[in-house]
Amino acid sequence: KAKAKITRSSRAGLLFSVSRIDRLLRKGQFADRVGAGAPVYMAAVLQYLTHEIVDIAGEVATRSKKCRISPWHLQLAIHSDSELKKLLGGVTISQASPPQLQPQDSKGGLNPPFP
Repeated sequence: KAKAKITRSSRAGLLFSVSRIDRLLRKGQFADRVGAGAPVYMAAVLQYLTHEIVDIAGEVATRSKKCRISPWHLQLAIHSDSELKKLLGGVTISQASPPQLQPQDSKGGLNPPFP
């Protein structure tokens, strides 16, 4: 009679992997000892922060009439919230430059950058 495995993430009601964070905390040697609750708490905090950023970025994308979140929307979401800006103000997001208006040809498609 084998019991079904219950992950630590499901016990805590989290989507982020508690076991992965535990492994990385131990492997990183940030401290001599890592308590049992530390990876659970850290997974919960990371999940909460991710939820907040994606939620605000989704609202920004909706306001700009887009159905897909781009790095630019993430950048705007972080800089629109004072607490997130304080936490992640010095972080560089790759490809988060503002969308540029590119010249279009007569058929409505984009012109190639080089002739």
